[in-house]
Amino acid sequence: MAKKEKATKKYNLNVSKIIVSPWVTEKSSVLASENKYVFLVAADANKSEVKKAIVNLYEVNPVKVNILNIKGDKVFRAGRLAGFKKDIKKAIVTLKEGDTIDILG
Repeated sequence: MAKKEKATKKYNLNVSKIIVSPWVTEKSSVLASENKYVFLVAADANKSEVKKAIVNLYEVNPVKVNILNIKGDKVFRAGRLAGFKKDIKKAIVTLKEGDTIDILG
């Protein structure tokens, strides 16, 4: 008997609050050729929530999810006043061979 492929399970959660947007840069397009996709996610999102959101949104099962917290850089303004860019959180989602996500479409 042939093995049955596991169906993607739909989870009941608000995807728009977890995944903010895809992160499209030169480096992320190189990673896409390795079946790794980069997303900007909410600051309080964790790996399991991101994985469930990807399943709901793109109907693919991620193999692995890595999370990066990036601290905002210092930005100098006019005079003595200085500010900071926002802190962001990125998720790198790895898919198995053959699965793809159409980010631009």
